[in-house]
Amino acid sequence: MTFIGEFDLVHPLLYPPGSVVLLLGNEAIARGAIEAGLGFAAAYPGTPSTEILESLADVAEHYGFYVEWSVNEKVAFESAYAASLCGVRSLTAMKHVGLNVAADALMSSAYIGVEAGFLIVSAEDPDMWSSQNEQDNRYYGLHAYIPVFEAYSPWEAKELVKYAFNFSEKFKHPVIFRSTTRVSHSSGPVKFDVVPSLKSTGRFVKDPSRFALVPAHARKLRVKLIEKWRSICEEVNNSPFNKYIDNGSRRLIICCGTGYGYLMDCLKILGVEGKVNILKISTTVPAPRRLILDALGGCDVALVIEELEPILERDVKAMAFEEGVECEIHGKDLIPLIGELNIDKLIHGVAKFMDVPVPSNFLNPLKCNIEIPTRPPTLCSGCPHRASFLELKWALAKSGVRDVIFAGDIGCYSLGVDEPFKVQDIMLEMGGGIGSANGLAHASNQFIVAIMGDSTFYHACIPALINSVYNKSPMLVMVLDNRITAMTGHQPHPGSGFTATGARVDEVKIEDIARGVGVKCVETIDPFNVKDSIDKLVKAIKFVLENRTVALVNSRRACTLMVVSNARRRGVRIPRYLVDLELCRACGICYNQLSCPAITPMPDKKASIDPILCFGCSVCMQICPFNAIKPSETPSKDWEEVWRVN
Repeated sequence: MTFIGEFDLVHPLLYPPGSVVLLLGNEAIARGAIEAGLGFAAAYPGTPSTEILESLADVAEHYGFYVEWSVNEKVAFESAYAASLCGVRSLTAMKHVGLNVAADALMSSAYIGVEAGFLIVSAEDPDMWSSQNEQDNRYYGLHAYIPVFEAYSPWEAKELVKYAFNFSEKFKHPVIFRSTTRVSHSSGPVKFDVVPSLKSTGRFVKDPSRFALVPAHARKLRVKLIEKWRSICEEVNNSPFNKYIDNGSRRLIICCGTGYGYLMDCLKILGVEGKVNILKISTTVPAPRRLILDALGGCDVALVIEELEPILERDVKAMAFEEGVECEIHGKDLIPLIGELNIDKLIHGVAKFMDVPVPSNFLNPLKCNIEIPTRPPTLCSGCPHRASFLELKWALAKSGVRDVIFAGDIGCYSLGVDEPFKVQDIMLEMGGGIGSANGLAHASNQFIVAIMGDSTFYHACIPALINSVYNKSPMLVMVLDNRITAMTGHQPHPGSGFTATGARVDEVKIEDIARGVGVKCVETIDPFNVKDSIDKLVKAIKFVLENRTVALVNSRRACTLMVVSNARRRGVRIPRYLVDLELCRACGICYNQLSCPAITPMPDKKASIDPILCFGCSVCMQICPFNAIKPSETPSKDWEEVWRVN
């Protein structure tokens, strides 16, 4: 057996069977899919799910399966699902809110079923580290009659994914694999098994009575779905990932997901190991009724531990009530409903349940007497969004527009909600900016600006853009096109010019789409050309005011992090900018209005530029009214070329 560390140069998913590899949870999910015989994978990037498809894309050519970044979760779901109907084992992955986008297809897939195994990975984000809510997608399983499995560690994630594929294929039914941030983004040792022969193409056998969901067909399929669900409810009692530990106690703790790992640590800290019965459940929807009732039958009091909603708790209580089991059942009265679980959040509830004190030497990591400086998130130095926001506000002021509503969206540019920009007044979900802008444009007398990113534009904004043209919604649509899906780690989209595996393809241009759906005023700006950008924005604003309809401005400049990384790989020197203190008048425009992290005021309020943080965008030089900012050296032709690789 070979143990492989995280710093070895070979891709972690390419090590031979028998290797023990330190994997991120998402990498373990990907490896499980490969060992299950994956043939097709499609996803849309979203934290904490992104690394699943990234890992698969890295090794797709080696193993011979198909991988794609789709334009949104709905398309990803439909693509992978269709592949499963061709007899190809398929996976689609998304963050929890992404399943909302795919919900239509999800509900219908349960009626039709699958041919080859089909796994829907829902990576959830308790505590909302990078999300607008912390919904629990086990409810989707209950709603759609689709089983939901969840693991507590990277190792179990890999093994459970393989089991889920087999389960899906056995019942010809989709399966949801629920991960959470701590499983997706924690690392652990994973032992590799043999990768079988993969099947990446198959054949779709026509059967409209099953695949075409007109009402007459759907009514019959509904009957079959309920019959199948009864069989699934029985089968989960036999899952090897559900484990009962009988310690001869009259107390029982039922747990699932990350709760199991944290529980075992809590019991050790409290000194009560072996003094409580434990039922670990990995098949939370449907809950294994027979296992639960057998465990409850020998106990007087039980505690249910789960992350987020009391879904398992309600099932356990309902089963006990229906069968007349006299057992006092606790759950969210002792375990927090809000946020992700950890030892600190569990230990007090478990201690109360076990009727023991928390040890006096237990260190509460949430109450350390260490004052950690606040570090609010901010746009990167040289970020083109920063320049776009500044130019937008100056163009509005130049046009005499004062009363403005900024309908924002989800992405790096969400940080525009803060000072000094304040250009995000409403944010709902991906595509919600322009969607809500349509209503605001007709229900308000204020000037409406819809702001979105390029990946978001392709994801969910095109139908709303068509709606704005059709209904003559007076608004300025501003797309912040940094050429990539930047917030989740630089995944490509239809405008990037390459695919998930790096293959070169034709760009689908935002401007062409806008003109194609009937937008009459379409402008493209380079936010690092300040004067030209403001002039074009003023032109678009004037068009909206005069014609009472939509105009679109695409602010096109590649993500600075991507460009700088490319420059460093090519050995291109990054030019820096400096302040001539003799010319600086301490007006503060550069650090107050542009608010670049590389620029800070000195005690006398004159500006200072940190050469380590400066990425050479030149915007500060262009907006300085006293010409006090200059390049430390003449930018090379190579640097100009790197910046122009848009």
